[in-house]
Amino acid sequence: MKENKKLKKFIPVFAICAAVFLVLVIGIVVLFDPFYAYHKPLPGLKAVLNDKEYQCVGTLKHFDYDAVIAGSSVCENFNNGWFDENFDCTSIKAIRSYGATADLIYLMDIAFEEHEIGTVFYNIDPSSLYSPTETTYESTGCPVYLYDDNPFNDWKYLVNKEVLLEKIPFMLAKSHSDYDEGDSYNWAQWKTFHHLMCMTMYERLEEVKPMEDAHMYDELAVQNTKLITDMLESHPDTRFMFFFSPYSMCWWDNAYRNGERDAVLNAERICIEELINYENAEVYYYQDDADIITDLDNYMDTIHFSKDINHYICDSLAEGRDRITPDNVESVLDGMYELSEDIVDNYIHEYYED
Repeated sequence: MKENKKLKKFIPVFAICAAVFLVLVIGIVVLFDPFYAYHKPLPGLKAVLNDKEYQCVGTLKHFDYDAVIAGSSVCENFNNGWFDENFDCTSIKAIRSYGATADLIYLMDIAFEEHEIGTVFYNIDPSSLYSPTETTYESTGCPVYLYDDNPFNDWKYLVNKEVLLEKIPFMLAKSHSDYDEGDSYNWAQWKTFHHLMCMTMYERLEEVKPMEDAHMYDELAVQNTKLITDMLESHPDTRFMFFFSPYSMCWWDNAYRNGERDAVLNAERICIEELINYENAEVYYYQDDADIITDLDNYMDTIHFSKDINHYICDSLAEGRDRITPDNVESVLDGMYELSEDIVDNYIHEYYED
């Protein structure tokens, strides 16, 4: 009987202690908020951004900015400070690794909800023009509970051992180091950019496939382009600077050898010819820079280039270099076709022999 009485007394005490501990944990997570789901950084703390799937949406909702750098993983190595200085703005990144159009438009919609945005720097990956036009966040396992406005499913974040014991201490340590907030989501410091690395990552097809129909991707290109133009029309006072980043010649060699080159270029043509008709849109094309794309020491794989190339792109945008207009669109795109021919006939043989 005495043991039962002790047990009855212990259970309420344990429940109260557990409840207090739970409230304390939740309070700590909400206070420091390493994913910025509820607020921007506390005074004295830096914005430590290294986990885009978990942090990007929160930062777009709560940070102060008037410019957005939108794009795939090739945009992660931009330093926000370059854009801030070149364009006299306060920029933030909207990053989606795959760079699919629907996913980026989703992030841009969040940005536009609460912010007056003066300029959008938007990277267009060729594959984004022939990707499905539905968002992929849920299907790829992203933490969608951080993407919606439903507080009742945030428990996965609020009661999370990793957040409490790893994410918050990491954020605090970085805040009191020489961490550069402009290097949000940057990964370049851990990578090697060298032709041997690039060649290792390129699985070159032994046989060249027949070239596919050049119009194979037209329908998707039209649909994805409309997603972009709808955004342009909804925000006529925002300046949109679209740019095509310089993929390595290995990427173009692969597009040729797998028979997709003509369809890829036609998808780009469809998009570019539409965008250049908008007064609030500018299109810049860096894919045809032979000095960059034929030097594989600029790359760690077929797509991802060094931070120096990111800096070059930012400066080029500021100077208006390599802009496509109605007057030069045909010559630029025809020139890219000719360069791709030179790649498979000449340039690639410096590194590969058929």
